[in-house]
Amino acid sequence: MKNTKYAWVALIALVWSCGPKPADDSVTETIVEEVLVAENSLSEEEKANGWMLLFDGTNTDGWRSFNGDSFPSDGWTVEDGALKALGKGGDIGGDIVFGPVEFEQFEMEWTWKIAPGGNSGVLYHVVEDPKYDAPYETGPEYQMIDQLGFADPLEKWQSIGADYAMTEPNYEGVVKPAGEWNTSKIIFSEEGSSYYLNGQQTVEFVPYSEAWTAARNSGKWNDFPDYAISKTGLISLQDHGAETWFKNIKIRKL
Repeated sequence: MKNTKYAWVALIALVWSCGPKPADDSVTETIVEEVLVAENSLSEEEKANGWMLLFDGTNTDGWRSFNGDSFPSDGWTVEDGALKALGKGGDIGGDIVFGPVEFEQFEMEWTWKIAPGGNSGVLYHVVEDPKYDAPYETGPEYQMIDQLGFADPLEKWQSIGADYAMTEPNYEGVVKPAGEWNTSKIIFSEEGSSYYLNGQQTVEFVPYSEAWTAARNSGKWNDFPDYAISKTGLISLQDHGAETWFKNIKIRKL
């Protein structure tokens, strides 16, 4: 895969007149300008629209261990322009956060792939405190998993593109095998939120609504009283015991 992405800034328009043509009839043509946007970078339009890049493909500035003060180089590295989890984490330990900025309502996009049988995720509204052992105790999660090759049967709420243990996803037709790159997006707004996988919306929900609160107060989250209570917090990348690669990580506040 070439390390470039494409942004179209004009459309081809070729207009021919119909019927009898006068002597000075002419063809109107609009030239296409194709702009190559490097991986892990923002276009000028994205910059103008308030997008912020969280990883430039080279260094790990801003990223550190959850509840820590430095980047965990024993568990994460940079590989071929991607921020890579080495798969040394587990249910507790191994996750990283982007420390400089907290986000409330936002739109976030990233590209990712995962090792066969792997499980990972992106979390938001994460709160740091010594009383919390992991980001998932406070932060909602976009579920990333090897849907086709995971060793155990998956419940729908555990599946790829889910609002983990909250909203079941529609992922039919867009699941790729482990090792292939995916694109994902979160739009979080109190008016209505949604997740996307490879261009398809997988979930939609209204945060803090009656239905959302009912899901929040049942099932898995009974044992985590501070889950999804904070309306702002940090972005976190999960190392849940599988090699996972992240790139083109960008976000803007809404």
